[in-house]
Amino acid sequence: MFHLKTIAQLFDLRADYVCGSSYGSGHINDTYRIDVDQAGLRVHYILQRVNSNVFKQPIPLMENVLRVTTEALRVLQEENCKEAYRRTLTLIPAKDGKPYAQDAEGNVWRAYTYIDRARTYDTIESPLQCVEVARAFGNFQKLGANLPGKPLFETIPDFHNTTKRLETFRAAVAADPLGRAKSVQKEIDWFLAREADCHIVVNDLASGKLPLRVTHNDTKLNNVMLDDVTGKGICVIDLDTTMPGSSLYDFGDMIRTSTSPAAEDEKDTSLVTMRMEYFEALAKGYCEAATFLTPREKELLPFSGKLLTMECGMRFLTDYLVGDTYFKIRRPEHNLDRTRTQIALVESIEKQMDAMQNVVARY
Repeated sequence: MFHLKTIAQLFDLRADYVCGSSYGSGHINDTYRIDVDQAGLRVHYILQRVNSNVFKQPIPLMENVLRVTTEALRVLQEENCKEAYRRTLTLIPAKDGKPYAQDAEGNVWRAYTYIDRARTYDTIESPLQCVEVARAFGNFQKLGANLPGKPLFETIPDFHNTTKRLETFRAAVAADPLGRAKSVQKEIDWFLAREADCHIVVNDLASGKLPLRVTHNDTKLNNVMLDDVTGKGICVIDLDTTMPGSSLYDFGDMIRTSTSPAAEDEKDTSLVTMRMEYFEALAKGYCEAATFLTPREKELLPFSGKLLTMECGMRFLTDYLVGDTYFKIRRPEHNLDRTRTQIALVESIEKQMDAMQNVVARY
């Protein structure tokens, strides 16, 4: 483990370090909770090392985080929110005033104030949680809707560019370095039959039919802190993938990650289904918060679930074809199992698309 006391001293905590330990269930960055003595009072902070293997340019990434959190706090205070500092992450500056610090090895670190009486969950427990998570992400987009200045830095270029994801998939099929394509021709044909869907959001963004927004791009349940007492969504966390994008990317990924009862790598695809009760909960929470949506965005909300699920499935199959080099696997056909669950979820969404449109229209 890193020498947390040394790292903590890089930041303007104005306190004496007491202790620290690993924190949370994230797989990308190294996260720790530290305790400090601040004039006799025990206070907690979060220290986090940005994974520069995943995020190749951590300094502009941190400039994104500073801009987004500063704007969110400004809007919350303007709205006289009584818990403004609890409703957004708050960066603690380094002693040189920057929103990050670098250790002797060049690692980029950041410090956040610790949000008490709230926690994250790794598994959806009820539709009510879906409402709160969706409302939190809708509010997050709303807080950044009028972000001043230039567009945010793209921390992972073309992350949700489904046209380019399709091109990469086609190239993997053509190259077929391990000779796996023949055994998965059915799955390959399934994706190619839906090629036109890959271009809809990308083309609408390019033409201006859809607005470019500040989006989170990783809208899983465990990226929202829920209040310990009320269960309400308090604060959106893990802002590393926050960058310019479509609101549909965020809502679509909520559908993908929240509506099916099956695990992402479930071998029995008969267990995979898009539960309408959970979709309705997402639509309710998100639409109540995202009052800024244009008619075209509203129209494509149900489709976004299909698109983001299809994109993820295409990425899994691409990785399988090239030798499982990106996603970690625990068995030889792990990525293929993941691909098939995404296909099953898309097919469930396709069957229920009209009902989904009716739900969105109600909210």
